[in-house]
Amino acid sequence: MSATTRDAVTGSPLSIAVQFVLCGVIWGSSFLFMKVALTGISPAQVAWSRLILGALTLGIFVALRRDRFPRRLVVWAHMTVLAVSFCVIPFLLFSWAQQHVTSGLASIYNATTPIMTALMAWAVFRVEKLKPMQIAGILVGIFGVMVIIAPWQGLDFSQSLAAQLAILGATACYGFSLAYMRRFTSNTGMTALMFSFLNIGLGAAIMLLLTPVLVLSPVRLDPWIIGSIALLGCLGTGVAYIWNQNTLRAWGPTRASTVTYITPVVGVLLGVLILGETLTWNEPVGAVIVFLGILLAQDRLRFGERTKKAGADPAASTPASDRQITPGRSPAGRA
Repeated sequence: MSATTRDAVTGSPLSIAVQFVLCGVIWGSSFLFMKVALTGISPAQVAWSRLILGALTLGIFVALRRDRFPRRLVVWAHMTVLAVSFCVIPFLLFSWAQQHVTSGLASIYNATTPIMTALMAWAVFRVEKLKPMQIAGILVGIFGVMVIIAPWQGLDFSQSLAAQLAILGATACYGFSLAYMRRFTSNTGMTALMFSFLNIGLGAAIMLLLTPVLVLSPVRLDPWIIGSIALLGCLGTGVAYIWNQNTLRAWGPTRASTVTYITPVVGVLLGVLILGETLTWNEPVGAVIVFLGILLAQDRLRFGERTKKAGADPAASTPASDRQITPGRSPAGRA
């Protein structure tokens, strides 16, 4: 029996739907948790804490299930690359950037991950051939980002602009990593839980090695900061990964990636209601344009396509991304 079969989802449709919604809520809340945590600890300490707590949480589930570690060194090498590109670098960039931008704006920019993934899969790793409409979707998404940045207001190259570019750098890392997974780790034989644990666990190990350089600085803790760190690490970087993988295997990556539409809504609402943040008109407008670009880039808008005839091969009408599920592949919704 293959690892994929052993790891098949057995939850009810309602259970999977609940896990999907919870993923969107938790990942959308991550921007609030980071913002609160940054009032008492440094950006590096935020990234360090969430990876350590996430690894410990996932490690408990791995121990309970007695999951098997991969034996091939090449798998460990690929997972180390992913630990750096999918965890360490983007987590540090997001944490640093949120000192200078609102949590709502960070959550909006995070929604560009599917655009980055399509671009990397097409231009860098050559694992996808994009249709003209999909290429147009990437360009639409880039235009949406420009609307959010609002260059007509003047670019003074302040820390705010640098922070926005840092977040785009983080989502580019996510896009690189998702394309890398498809290219190099689609047939590792690992269960989804083990894949997630190695991804987060190796990232945590790297952060432990960097502790003397990045983390040893004064901290100021209170119940709100401690609670935010715990939720960000144990839920956002731990349990939510399990929910995400269950959804992915039940629904396929195309449907599961629609969590992208939940996270910015949650992030913006929490920023406005709890932190008192404000939105300018161009931010939600730019977000809508980015979402349109995502739909085009993922080939979900098919203008003029006729309804499939009854009795047609079901596989033929299934998006390519849903026909083969990559173990451990995470749809772009995380922060």
